[in-house]
Amino acid sequence: MTIADKTVLVTGANRGIGQALVADALRRGARRVYAGTRQPLAHPDGRVTPLTLDVTNPAQIQAAAEQVDALDLLINNAGIWLYDDLSDRAMLEEHLAVNFYGTWGVTQAFLPLLTRSKGTIVNNVSLMALAALPLTPAYSASKAAAFSLTQSLRALLAGRGVRVHAVLTGPVDTDMTRSLDIPKASPASVARAILDGVENGEEDIFPDPMSALLADGWRDGVAKALERQNAALAQAQLVTA
Repeated sequence: MTIADKTVLVTGANRGIGQALVADALRRGARRVYAGTRQPLAHPDGRVTPLTLDVTNPAQIQAAAEQVDALDLLINNAGIWLYDDLSDRAMLEEHLAVNFYGTWGVTQAFLPLLTRSKGTIVNNVSLMALAALPLTPAYSASKAAAFSLTQSLRALLAGRGVRVHAVLTGPVDTDMTRSLDIPKASPASVARAILDGVENGEEDIFPDPMSALLADGWRDGVAKALERQNAALAQAQLVTA
């Protein structure tokens, strides 16, 4: 798809990658950008419509869906990232509530609009979905779950004409990673690479220098081949059901 003239919704749009995605969608000529945030947001561009959207709040998700008449591109970007050591179940549940169930809940709420437009879903997961960082194991586990959700949605929604992309981000210079003294990509460069990947039809998008090193190995590897095999099996079952 191309972003020009399309209607886009970005969750977690108040800062970091989400804020940069709103800006880049506008730069590409999006007709309307819905900016989902937990706190009220003001934006100088008239094409931006703020939505109060805490992805852990089903009532807010439903209310947001009722405010949107049409949608071409949903970007599930909202997320949390906290240090833990897997000793506290509540910490794991907090990460799952945002990074996994939040993504699922928003997708389900907006799926009728995306089915109507034969639109696109982009889930911003993480390289930690492929290899955990033990400093943040609850985050890693929740992103692995979100990646598996993305792969399943990709197969299940293909018959409806809805494309589903995974974004496998490496370190990005946001509030989340402020304490990590490592090389980081800028949010603007990552947002640009994400929307480039959408427009180029890349199922799995590797939008920064660290993740890009893994791109070819992933796309040509056995795990991706197994995903395609399993997706074909699921689609065959759906056709015969």
